[in-house]
Amino acid sequence: MILLTPGPVQTHPDVRAAMDADVAPWNAGFRPVYERIRRRLLAIGGGVEGTHAALPLQGAGHMLLEAALRTFLPEGGTVLVPVNGEYARRLARLARESGREVVELPLPDTRGARADEVAAALAAHPQATHLALVQSETGSGIVNDPAAIGAAVRAAGRRMIVDCVSAFGALPLDLAAMPEVDAACFTSNKCLEGVPGFGFALARLDRLAACEGNARSWSLDLCDVWRHTEANGWGSLRFTGPVQALLALDVALERLAAEGGRAARLARYAASAARLHRGVAALGVRPYLDEAEQGPVVVTFHQPPGLDFDAFLQALARHGLTISAYWTTEAPTFRVGAIGCVGPAEMEGAIAAIGAALRELGLARAA
Repeated sequence: MILLTPGPVQTHPDVRAAMDADVAPWNAGFRPVYERIRRRLLAIGGGVEGTHAALPLQGAGHMLLEAALRTFLPEGGTVLVPVNGEYARRLARLARESGREVVELPLPDTRGARADEVAAALAAHPQATHLALVQSETGSGIVNDPAAIGAAVRAAGRRMIVDCVSAFGALPLDLAAMPEVDAACFTSNKCLEGVPGFGFALARLDRLAACEGNARSWSLDLCDVWRHTEANGWGSLRFTGPVQALLALDVALERLAAEGGRAARLARYAASAARLHRGVAALGVRPYLDEAEQGPVVVTFHQPPGLDFDAFLQALARHGLTISAYWTTEAPTFRVGAIGCVGPAEMEGAIAAIGAALRELGLARAA
């Protein structure tokens, strides 16, 4: 079975094998592993030791994002969210439910946000101290450019939180050149090709020092995570977490380095996404995005007329392919991930499985 979702992803056997151990996370033998992971993640994101820190929380990306919103915005503070997909809508919900005010910048879900749009929205809403941006919107597959958007945020004298959950480890991020970013949040189970269980925020230390007391939550307070690190070292966990996921991530990061780093991984994913985009289109299925807007993480297609989506998923499974079991776009779609421990052979297998499933369902035109 090929797993092609935008996360969790198909992993290498060595990554899965690393979890075959019982671990005492506070023992001396584990601390160097955890410290190594945190410093490697900081380097991948362009962070600078002494300026930034990798702050961990167990759980999904939503938890990291809520923690960042709570930590860096006071209760009642206002955040601007460019909304061009489901995960931006979720960012807005996380902010509202944590007691922050939200200004939405509505945009089509078929293209990335533009810096001039963000600049105009910030000018129109001076109460918004922050902008929260989804870098890779896996509802449709578009990419928002945090460097370009960040320049507009910086020029306006505002702060920024970046959702890198399905981008980190492949798409560019250089925190050293982006002093406006309070935190960039991501998880272990997407472009890093680890397994679910842990997320991280790469955060500015000076901003943490200025935001004590904002979070009103012990579990979701990134300031407290940093205080624990200062007291106990980079190899220390605050609370018991799924430490086997960290062992898997350590191996996954070794594999990322051996592949040639972030740029090499991006090239592989981009080639996979392009092959999916063109190959499934050749079956007569219309891509949701123009090729110029297509990101490297997930490729989304309009559902052919008459498609029974649940029956389609079942047919794909019979042909050895698992894709996302839901869609979040404005029109009915299906989406196929291009990330994970996969390459050309898996892309050809996916295209063949989609064609076979459509033929099986009697959608001859599409197949």
